Amino acid sequence: MISVQGLSKSFKVAKRTTGLLQAAKALIIREHTEVHALTDISFNIQPGEIVGYIGPNGAGKSTTIKIMSGILVPDSGTCTIMGYTPWKQRVPYVKNIGVVFGQRTQLWWDVPVMDSFELLRDIYKVPQQEYKANLDLIVETLDLQSLIHTPVRQLSLGQRMRCEIAASLLHSPQILFLDEPTIGLDAISKIAVRQFIKTINKEKGVTIILTTHDMNDIEALANRILLIGNGTLLYDGNLNSLRNRFNTSKTITIDYRETTEPLLLPGTALLSWSPERAVLSVDTEQVKISDIIAQLSARVELLDVAVEAQPIEEIIVQLYKEYRI
Repeated sequence: MISVQGLSKSFKVAKRTTGLLQAAKALIIREHTEVHALTDISFNIQPGEIVGYIGPNGAGKSTTIKIMSGILVPDSGTCTIMGYTPWKQRVPYVKNIGVVFGQRTQLWWDVPVMDSFELLRDIYKVPQQEYKANLDLIVETLDLQSLIHTPVRQLSLGQRMRCEIAASLLHSPQILFLDEPTIGLDAISKIAVRQFIKTINKEKGVTIILTTHDMNDIEALANRILLIGNGTLLYDGNLNSLRNRFNTSKTITIDYRETTEPLLLPGTALLSWSPERAVLSVDTEQVKISDIIAQLSARVELLDVAVEAQPIEEIIVQLYKEYRI
């Protein structure tokens, strides 16, 4: 469905030092610095995939999304999506995609949200029956009943983001580009948005490319991640494979009947201890979690056991360090 091969994109950025003299000089002689936003990016995405596109600020994520949505033209390389070249065939192509940029809006600022929805229906020429079915599903799932008759300028950032996602799906796109879709959302709204994304992916087969700095979004939604750094694609693989690669330890917290005996076991490190609770770090390459729990239950009367894996944020940081980005 999506084939990206050898994409490269550079920008010229005006260079100027501070001071009045330098400002006057810049009027006559302007120096530029060339910034390589993308360098030979290649990947393929199959229909129905949810792909997390991650990387630090300035890595090239938004530039890639803008090329894929037809907003920017690359310096070199090819991008074929559903048989279209996005920047060459924009009119027929954009009918098949939905785009949400966290810092941009497609809603009209001074009119109620519903008016924007109606206008988008006319722009995309969505049949009335299809539009109504999509609108009912979106409004119910994203809990927009109390918002659609409110002017956009009166909405909070989180409320507006929910409406932006709704607007991008009214015309039944086959591909959805989400750039920071949960920015500004509270915990309840984030869960609702994630569930909605899963629903449209499962029930309608919508292919989703998700860029975000919230690793919880990636963990909850994506079955594959692409890591970009300094304009270069560094990693393309499964999230579970990444966990197995970096997550070699787990933390066990146990509550037990009072004891004065410290719980020292091979393959573990005692992080904290009290007569009624202990926290251990377990090296899973040396010993199994089940074996440690069995040894603990033989030594003390267990009341509660909690096993925690390394947070996804820490795993991604380790990946950044490995590639020095």
